[in-house]
Amino acid sequence: MQLPGQTNFYKGKVRDVYTIGDKYMVMMVSDRISAFDVVLPKPIPYKGQVLNQIAAQFLDATKDIVPNWKISTPLPNVTVGYKCETYPVEMVVRGNLTGHAWRTYKSGKREICGIKMPDGMKENDFFDKPILTPTTKAHEGHDEDISREEIISSGLVSKEEYEQLEKYTLALFERGREIAKDRGLILVDTKYEFGRIGDTIYLIDEIHTPDSSRYFYHEGYEERQRKGEQQHQLSKEFVREWLMDNGFQGKEGQQVPEMTEEVIGQISERYIELYEVVTGKTFQKHDVNKAEEEKKLVEVVNKLLA
Repeated sequence: MQLPGQTNFYKGKVRDVYTIGDKYMVMMVSDRISAFDVVLPKPIPYKGQVLNQIAAQFLDATKDIVPNWKISTPLPNVTVGYKCETYPVEMVVRGNLTGHAWRTYKSGKREICGIKMPDGMKENDFFDKPILTPTTKAHEGHDEDISREEIISSGLVSKEEYEQLEKYTLALFERGREIAKDRGLILVDTKYEFGRIGDTIYLIDEIHTPDSSRYFYHEGYEERQRKGEQQHQLSKEFVREWLMDNGFQGKEGQQVPEMTEEVIGQISERYIELYEVVTGKTFQKHDVNKAEEEKKLVEVVNKLLA
């Protein structure tokens, strides 16, 4: 597909991004799915629509905190927005000792990204207050942990701008937790990406989706913690667990297990469940017609350029 005024095209793991006149971006969220930095061989029906619509809802719900890149969502799986100069760090924020932070803690370390973690914590316990554990943005391979001090001293982000990114990140996370609580959920951890146009900082990319965030169900959380049981969670983790159960962790020489129609259907249903729980809305399936999609996007872009 070639759009009017198109100056660049980027095909990511799960998204196709068209740059228009170096001023706008058309982001198409595909049904491709990745795990362990590997794109799995078969797409998941409606996954792109789920992620795009959740992100759009949360971008609208947080635009009073920080401006964001979104202009419109002309199609359920497409967002059109401003092209920003991207900051080279991802702002990861954690409310609970989970995932990478827990693996670090379990290994005996009590510091992550320059942040001290107290002794005596169990997996999934709440931190006294959310902690920021930023990472570098890797175009290939894994993002790397980095501390606030390293970001500023290396000149990746100026001190003044980084302090503003911290404020925005904590305010966005607080809003996300409030919305999650209303849905019977706990927003456990997430990441935000930021860019700028001139001197203005913008929130970019997706926000509070199950691919970029982890949610626990609030009901039964305390009891499960007390008993040392795993939390009932709502995230993409179930895909990783299925892969691990079938002998795949993205390591050299490992084969992606066969994704049968039954498995693909189950994953699609889980994504739709995620959408409905996180947004409180009934999911309306939209089947993409490529010709109609292209016609609609050409119309939208022509209006932007007019």
